[in-house]
Amino acid sequence: MRYVKSADGLKLAYDVQGQGAPLLCLPGLTRNMDDFEPILAAFAHRAQVIRLDFRGRGASDWGDPASYQVPVEAADVVALLDHLGLDRVTILGTSRGGLVALVMAAVARARIAGVIFNDIGPEIMPEGLAYIMDYLGKPPKFRTLAEAAAALPHHYAPAFRDVPEANWAALARNIYREEGGRLVNRYDPALRAAVAPAFAPDAVAPDLWPLFDALAAAPMGLIRGAGSNILSVETAAEMRRRRPDMAYAELADRGHVPFLDEPAAIDVIATVLERSI
Repeated sequence: MRYVKSADGLKLAYDVQGQGAPLLCLPGLTRNMDDFEPILAAFAHRAQVIRLDFRGRGASDWGDPASYQVPVEAADVVALLDHLGLDRVTILGTSRGGLVALVMAAVARARIAGVIFNDIGPEIMPEGLAYIMDYLGKPPKFRTLAEAAAALPHHYAPAFRDVPEANWAALARNIYREEGGRLVNRYDPALRAAVAPAFAPDAVAPDLWPLFDALAAAPMGLIRGAGSNILSVETAAEMRRRRPDMAYAELADRGHVPFLDEPAAIDVIATVLERSI
């Protein structure tokens, strides 16, 4: 584990493995770099895989909850790239990580060699936001990692089917840790208050399509879980209409978010990496 300091003095955890074109992996809202273990297995022999824990998540410092915002996280990414001496990277953004990539299109476009969106786009389905708020910041219902792994398939049904038990066990380890005889979330619970205003039913969503269009010259990929409650069929279709050259995979028996060990997902990532060189 390595660390880089943010502009406001937080230690942000990151990891670098492999050699080749840099592939920066940015996780979802409550998730962390461990979600990208399948990417290490598939790409460390052909890419420099960089994984980051956003502030308040994983092994990174918790900060002022008011700083848990996408523009601040985009600035943290730029700080990491400066720290590593990287001019340009291909970004693999899962959910929130994809939104950070969109903001970077506005503030650091020259640093983006290519981008792959994992089940996220310029518009987010309100039912998905409501689903997230149902659990965000609340203590886990499970007592042990084994209990969580056994319960997760039911929690994610019916969008996820035919998932190996090992995936559920890995997911439990990624999102929880055992502490004092109980499970705790691997993120700052204050994240709930930080994002609640944007998730409110009457909140006006910003227009992110201009940021998507700002990536017009960059190789692009999109991975969508067929049962997603975040990325709609319509939004994915509009993304493809605007970027007919975009590598695309819709994964049956997957929802929000795909595990990224699916062969079709790996193919999309490989295609964008090759086009970004």
